[in-house]
Amino acid sequence: MEGSFVLQVTLIGFFAGVLGTLLGGVLGLLFKVSRGNKLSFILGFAAGIMMAIVFLELILETMEMDLIAWGTAGLVIGVLVFLLLDFLIPHHHTVTDDGGDARFLKKGTLLTLGIGLHNLPEGLAIGAGFAASSELGVTLALVIALHNIPEGLAVATPLVMAKISKTRVLLMTAGAGLPMAVGAFLGGVIGNISLLLLAVSLGFAGGAMLYIVCDELIPDAYEEAKNTHWPIMGILIGVVMGIILINVFG
Repeated sequence: MEGSFVLQVTLIGFFAGVLGTLLGGVLGLLFKVSRGNKLSFILGFAAGIMMAIVFLELILETMEMDLIAWGTAGLVIGVLVFLLLDFLIPHHHTVTDDGGDARFLKKGTLLTLGIGLHNLPEGLAIGAGFAASSELGVTLALVIALHNIPEGLAVATPLVMAKISKTRVLLMTAGAGLPMAVGAFLGGVIGNISLLLLAVSLGFAGGAMLYIVCDELIPDAYEEAKNTHWPIMGILIGVVMGIILINVFG
């Protein structure tokens, strides 16, 4: 594979990943979400859209590849790895004035890792798409860039709540998109990627996101809610948004 082709594919993966999540980060800074019901809705929305991506995109893709067993194995490994990370990075779900900032910083960091892991196999898909045809590669890059906007918003919201600098928020949201460039590079170099490896990678990303959704986002969304149903409304709208993105642009 020519070096200029690989460089071009890598740059496209870079811009598709970083610009999408960065735009979501900018939206997170502009919204200036306050704690309480608004934050519970945003956390629920993030959980909903990530849940849709896990089951209607990542895992469904392994089923269509007829490699659901490998995808499921990756899912289990992803959950277990993030469970281990939870032991290495102790936290609590109870909101306190003393621990609030650290709590949201950890949540934002985990979301950055989860979204980044999700972007790696999507970068592989972009690279493999360009190896097949430039039209397919461009289409995948545009679709994935759109996907990354709400994901960047999901990353930025807890980081803003952690009261870190705007520059750091933008750097972390942009960083969540960087693995897409790595994936695009690998996809461009390898060309026809091993389906088994891709299935495990998709499952692993799904497991990481599933853990974040169920252990972090949903519990904290309800913890922030003031005896209202804002979290479930956020989850519902997030799932619907995920379905629309996957079916219209996927």
